[in-house]
Formats: sequence, C-alpha cells, structure tokens
Amino acid sequence: MSTTTAVGPLTVRPLDPMADAELLHSWVTHPKAAFWMMQDAKLQDVEREYMRIAAHEHHHAFMGLHDGEPAFLMESYDPRYVELVGLYDPEPGDVGMHFLVAPTDRPVHGFTLAVITAVMRELFADPATKRVVVEPDVGNSAVHRLNEAVGFVPAEKIVKPEKEALLSFCTREQFEAATAVTR
Repeated sequence: MSTTTAVGPLTVRPLDPMADAELLHSWVTHPKAAFWMMQDAKLQDVEREYMRIAAHEHHHAFMGLHDGEPAFLMESYDPRYVELVGLYDPEPGDVGMHFLVAPTDRPVHGFTLAVITAVMRELFADPATKRVVVEPDVGNSAVHRLNEAVGFVPAEKIVKPEKEALLSFCTREQFEAATAVTR
C-alpha cells in the first residue's frame, strides 16, 4: 500500500517480528495504548506474540510508515478463524482489522484519521474484501468516533475473554460514502 494523504505518504510493509519488536514494545506498553492490552508486556512477550501472528495463516501484521518512518501498526485477520470465532456469524468477504498509531510528543492534526482511512483503503484494495469487522473495547470512545468517521456501524456488544467489545462493520459502500468528502 502507498497512500498519499493530507499528512503525507503512508505505506505498509510486512512486520518483522524480531527486527520490529523493540519499537513495537515501546508502542504497546505506552499509556496511550492501554486498549491494546499489553501494558505489562516484556520485550520477549511482544516478540512471541508477533512471531505467533507471522506464523498464523489467517492473521497478518504490518508496519505502517509515514514518510518512510515507522508510525503505526496494522493487523488484518479472518474472523472465521481468529478473534471472533463463535461470537458472530461471519459473512463471505469479512476481514477483521486492528490498528495502533505510535505514541508521539508531536501529534499531527488528522493523523489518526488519515491512518485508519489508509488502512481501510488497503483492506478494500483486495476485491475479495466485502466488509471490515472491528471489535474495540466498549470504553474506547476515541476509536468509536474514528470508526464512525470511516463508515463503521455498531452492531452489538459482545463479550470476549479479555474485554467487552463493540462489534462494528463497514462495507465498501459505507467506507466510500463516509470518505468521499476527504478524497
């Protein structure tokens, strides 16, 4: 993916669990990443988690770059096999998504919206993707607002082992309608 946005170019590359682990560790243990639920993770925990994802046939992690520098994490997954098994009835073309923007001392206005928009464009670049599924913590109001801004519609609260989540969906048409003004 390479997307030009109002905040500059955003690209993704496959995550390298060993090479990227130290940087990821600083991101996922930062107080702003509380909803990522890895606050107490050790470096080895992060390495192990992303090695597990790298080895998984239905879960993928990507390093997001802003102007060529690491700036966000993107994950995609098949909800028939990962995260949401037994919690809803997946439809053909459903793709699950997680994203995390790196903490910074110099926030850029509109950056997180640009990231989620670019992530969604990347997911919908695959013609097989019909709908993106997310399951953020019910208490994460900031991400609920971002999800709504790119077309997600909440469906229901679900209980996962680690959290109560707001299951939400975004079709290609909903995404295109929500972002038509920002193109």
